[in-house]
Parts: sequence; C-alpha cells; structure tokens
Amino acid sequence: MFDGGMEMFFRMRNFPTHLIGSLSKHKIYYKNRPVFHPSILLQTNGIDNLPGSGVCSASAVLNSQSTSLLLRQVNTIGIIGGRSSLSTLSFLEKVVQSSSNDGEDSLPFVVCNDPILNKELLFFERSYFPYHNTKNARTQFDSTPVVESLRQKRDFLEQAGARCIVMPCHISHAWHDEISHGSSVNFLHVGECVAKELKEAKLKPLEAGSNLRIGILATDATLGAGFYQEKLRSQGFEVVLPDKATMEHTVVPALEALERKDMEGARNLLRIALQVLIVRAVNTIILASDDMLELLPRDDPLLKRCIDPMDALARSAIKWAQSTDKVHKRS
Repeated sequence: MFDGGMEMFFRMRNFPTHLIGSLSKHKIYYKNRPVFHPSILLQTNGIDNLPGSGVCSASAVLNSQSTSLLLRQVNTIGIIGGRSSLSTLSFLEKVVQSSSNDGEDSLPFVVCNDPILNKELLFFERSYFPYHNTKNARTQFDSTPVVESLRQKRDFLEQAGARCIVMPCHISHAWHDEISHGSSVNFLHVGECVAKELKEAKLKPLEAGSNLRIGILATDATLGAGFYQEKLRSQGFEVVLPDKATMEHTVVPALEALERKDMEGARNLLRIALQVLIVRAVNTIILASDDMLELLPRDDPLLKRCIDPMDALARSAIKWAQSTDKVHKRS
C-alpha cells in the first residue's frame, strides 16, 4: 500500500523500540538502544511481510498494533516529508523549538518521510523549464504517481492519529487540493498561513498611494504552480515576481552554482535577484526555497527583508495544536 523506503516518526508514550529518535530544543539525533522513549522511528524497505525478511510494510505496522498504542491526543500534528529529509527535519525542529517551553516536551506529532518521494519531487522541481511555460512543463511530467503517493501518506498519518496535517515542502503544495480532498482532518496550506500572517501584520505600502507589494522568489516549479500568488492576492496584496531576465540570469544560475558547490557564486547571484525585487518597492520577500534560504548567512541584511514561509506553517500548526488542546481540556 505504501511506497518503499518510508520512514515514520511516532510521538507516543511508553513504546519500546531499538530505533529511537530523540528530540530536544537544540538538536535532533538518533540512537540505537532498547529503551522506552516518547519518540520512535520505524523504517521499512517496501518488502511486505516476506517470510524470513524481518521487515514489514507501513500498513502492516499499523494493523499489527492495537489502537491503544496509536497516537490518541486530539492535538497531534501529522507531517508529510518533502523534497529532502533534511528540510523535513528542519521543519520538525522549528515545531519542537517553538512549542517546547522550559524543558517540557513539544507537541505530539507523527512524521512520514519517503526518500523515493523526495527524489521524485526534486526531479520535478529541477526539470521544470522553461520559466513561465507552465503548460509545457506539466505535460512533460506525470504527477499522478506523486499525488497518489502523497495521498497515501496523508491516509497513513490519519490512521496513525494525526488530527492536523502539514506538508513542509513548497512544490507539494502544487497538488494541495488533490491531496487534501476527502481528508477527515485539518490540512493546512503554507500559502494561506503566510498570507494570513502578513495580513495580520498590518503592513504599510512603501510608496504613498501604491498597493502593498509582496515579492516572491522561488524556483520555476514553485512560481509556475502559482499557489503563493493566489493566496496573497486573495488577501489583497499585489504580488511582485522576478521577471524572465532575472530568473534566467540570476536565479537559475544561482541554483546551478549551488549544485556545483560554488557557494560564493550562488550567494552573489541570489543577492542580485533579491535586490531586483527590493527596488520594486516590495514590503517583504517570500523566499520560498530551502536552497536559497541556506545560502545567506543569518546576519545578512537582505535576509532580514525575507520571510521563510515554513516558519508561518510551523506557527500555524502550533497555534492549532495548542488551541485544540485547550478546548479539549475545558470540555
């Protein structure tokens, strides 16, 4: 039922395992030791209960456990991994750090990360050319298997006890409607989360008499999907995108330089792309790319003009979980 190579984190109580994911406010790490711990890691290689194989499928893991062992908390967050395991762990760390106070445990969560899906999403993102030629790019890539895989992971998280699901992956949101259709739980959208936060910030236009402008810098695939533009415009913002020349001569070359490990070259090109948007009087720039965000040092002045939309998604998930928990305790 589920794709091979899937990795799952379950956050639950008193569950013995030999593969343990340990989380703190400062780092995430794993240890091999047979102890009880609130966070565990299950891993399968896609072989479904073959005799003598010693492994089982994700669905079999769920079916073999009594319902009392599944996550029962009403504020459990389910996380579908994205284009890389590192970006998924980075998002998880945002949730853990922001929801943990004074050494207390963070919110209950379950994470599903599939390396095969990671590669498919990465392939789609990197093969999405030419810029703005959305129809051509999508006809060259059959998204059906990817959407089906994402829907299976959604189903798995719901069965595991998740009451709210998030996808810390920009390009996965190109199919958010298809993936969330029929879901029995809350399914947050990163575009809606960041647009709502910007609306609540009550920003003022930088130029008198002009609309409030928000810039977006991302890969061709994310920009072509158009969901950030749609959600921002629905909140009344004017959206400013890099033009074709900026994409062809700065953004795309920056990502190519990054693949060659030319960090300085990629960093300089990214700075140029950001400056191009800034001179167009944008209030802030949504930097919707994990690769681009990692290029600039934390103290870079340009980075202070940018927003990581995954921060907004994490905050929205935490707010949902905390408010749901309060309502449950009062009832």
